[in-house]
Amino acid sequence: MEDEMFEQILSVFHNLVAWVAAGAMVFGGLVPYIPQYRDIRRTQNAEGFSTYVCLVLLVANILRILFRFGRYFETLLLWQSIIMIATMLIMLNLCTNVRTAAELNTKRRSFIATDGKDEEIRIPKRLFLDFDWSYFWLWSRFVDYMQCVLAFTLMAAYITYLFLDSALFVETLGFLAVFTEAMLGTPQLYCNYQNKSTEGMSIKMVLMWTSGDTFKTGYFVLTQAPVQFWTCGLLQVLVDFTILFQVYYYSRYPQKPVSHTVCHTTSAKAL
Repeated sequence: MEDEMFEQILSVFHNLVAWVAAGAMVFGGLVPYIPQYRDIRRTQNAEGFSTYVCLVLLVANILRILFRFGRYFETLLLWQSIIMIATMLIMLNLCTNVRTAAELNTKRRSFIATDGKDEEIRIPKRLFLDFDWSYFWLWSRFVDYMQCVLAFTLMAAYITYLFLDSALFVETLGFLAVFTEAMLGTPQLYCNYQNKSTEGMSIKMVLMWTSGDTFKTGYFVLTQAPVQFWTCGLLQVLVDFTILFQVYYYSRYPQKPVSHTVCHTTSAKAL
């Protein structure tokens, strides 16, 4: 009798742990962006947060979804990718609005300073369909980012359809997906290096990145996910710790003040 009760309790506990782990895998990726999203909304300044990371994360998760057509992996990881894509689009929308508002305020100050009251305040529009690579991922409207993401998705899906029977292509696609994701922190790393500071970057976000990536890598190993997943997960953890080192170094040894480079507002990570 006691043995049966113990087995039932153990089974319930096992199921509970499995549900918690599943929830962490699916929804944990968006948690680090909550403090960063709130900081940007509160300060109306996204200068310290790199939108190139959003680009990398969008590409990585789109490729990961396409990889599943050639090599099956857990449905949880599929939902994780879908939710992360939605999260990154929300962050891009916020950062685009903040950047546009900041440019408009700058124009207004210049307009008032020159007393040119008969002139109209205009902000040059940078559009995706202009195909001007000097302004790539620096467009003025959120819809242009959506057009770019849709164009990439359709092109990648078509290529995947053509070469889906090739094992080499499928494995390469999987590697590109997880390797791209592993490089997510590098735009933020470079942005911090350019600014010689981590000001404007949410430290809570980076700590959540580190804990999430560590959990994710362990999950990949335990569930025997494709080797591309856990090897690139280790690389992600290394990048996270390097960013944390930057936080320590620039706070302990402040650098000479420099004019902060706009780092393409928004940073993104996945669990």
